[in-house]
Amino acid sequence: MDRKQHRVQLNDGHFMPILGFGTAASAEVPKSETEEATKIAIDAGYRHIDSAFVYDNEEQVGCAIRSKIADGTVKREDIFYTSKLWVTFFQPELVRPALERSLKKLQLDYVDLYIMHFPAALKPGENILPMDEHGKCIFDTVDICTTWEALEKCKDAGLTKSLGVSNFNHKQLERILNKPGLKYKPVCNQVECHPYLNQRKLLDFCKSKDIVLVAYSALGSQRDKNWVDQNSPVLLDDPVLSAMAKKHKRTPALIALRYQIQRGVVVLAKSFKEKRIRENMQVFEFQLPEEDMKVLDGINKNVRYTRGEFVIGHPEFPFSEEY
Repeated sequence: MDRKQHRVQLNDGHFMPILGFGTAASAEVPKSETEEATKIAIDAGYRHIDSAFVYDNEEQVGCAIRSKIADGTVKREDIFYTSKLWVTFFQPELVRPALERSLKKLQLDYVDLYIMHFPAALKPGENILPMDEHGKCIFDTVDICTTWEALEKCKDAGLTKSLGVSNFNHKQLERILNKPGLKYKPVCNQVECHPYLNQRKLLDFCKSKDIVLVAYSALGSQRDKNWVDQNSPVLLDDPVLSAMAKKHKRTPALIALRYQIQRGVVVLAKSFKEKRIRENMQVFEFQLPEEDMKVLDGINKNVRYTRGEFVIGHPEFPFSEEY
């Protein structure tokens, strides 16, 4: 496989592999499993690794990356590593220390991509979800443009190669793009995206601005009870996906991943099972004909598994907009 072909050029000149390995896991999953799965992923050929401060696994992911560098499997420059700025660190003076904290956990000199995890800021402090006495999240008021300026300084300091956002709607993206004195455009917007939520309008908007759409929950969702409505439909059980998988002699997961890649979406695949990790690399071995792509476009249901309920009512809550 020519890995160079399986990547997309970002608007700042850097390259991002179009298939990434997602490392988010529910609290029940032992951290050691994350480290082991990341090593397996690198051995299987993944070069794009996605994590975040809030996943609380950067020590393990960093350890996996460094061990694969040490054993000669990869060089540091072969790996595209993404971390994310959590919403309690949006005050400009907290941005660089937050990134430095991630780098210390990873024991890396830089990340390849640093993104704002969600547009809605919460009260600064050590609590991931600061709550009031009624169990509601305590909001903070920060202009996302001032947070962005602090991120630009991190890029200038060489702590990150590229900058992006996650879970932003098109209006929030436009505010950054139209910011006076903008130095660096966001290279990507990482959002929930799969055949049940195909994000057609947001994808078109991002393409028009030379911003890459990166899909998380690309195979549906882990169905974590803390975040996901347990009555929501299971994407990989969809009869259309299953029939297409049979037709192409692939898994429903591979059909869902291939669908995104052919739409120009960078896709994150998450599994901690070795068989699945290796199997998902087969996404480059086949193509879906145009009529299959149209059929998959047709199963969109606007089902959002990650609904951001912790910040409903926040002035920056992103999902009230159509896209």
